Amino acid sequence: MNIKFDEKGLIPAIIQDAATKDVLTLAYMNQESLTKTLETGETWFYSRSRQELWHKGATSGNTQSVVNMKYDCDQDAVLVLVEPKGPACHTGAVSCFSEGVTERKSSLADYQILQSLEQVILKREQDRPEGAYTTYLFEKGVDKILKKVGEEASEVIIAAKNRDQEELKWEAADLLYHLQVLLVEQGLPFTEVLKTLEERHKDRQ
Repeated sequence: MNIKFDEKGLIPAIIQDAATKDVLTLAYMNQESLTKTLETGETWFYSRSRQELWHKGATSGNTQSVVNMKYDCDQDAVLVLVEPKGPACHTGAVSCFSEGVTERKSSLADYQILQSLEQVILKREQDRPEGAYTTYLFEKGVDKILKKVGEEASEVIIAAKNRDQEELKWEAADLLYHLQVLLVEQGLPFTEVLKTLEERHKDRQ
């Protein structure tokens, strides 16, 4: 990369979710943090307030795996596409740009709860906390999970046939949750499903 750093040796880095394309945060890199990012495959930044390097997620666990990096036409800004392991913002929000200045109906950020849910399920699978329903599903195994997916799909159909939007809302949420459990049990990242949807969408344009 033929990067042009500013007079302070910094360059702005736009961090974007590789799957949803939502902008997660704007940070700064110097030569060392850029090198560490390339070498480790996870984002490193330079804190202008603390004047030191920091590894995103080093304390919180919310690391960002680098999928691709690009620089703009002037070579004075970088775009980093990542797979986030959790919220990007220190407030716990998925994105640092969660607050809008204009009213909107919806955006991709609204659907990132699915990504957050996947992280919770992955942790449940690893830790198996006693008394948790997700732990129960994993301990019973794939047959139990498949049964629940089928049951919830049937409940969705019944709610839709009844024209009951309130019931449909709850049953659809249950179906998405159990589908996420199944994907984790199968070792299939949710981002792979999103990539498949994206590829299909491109093919139909």
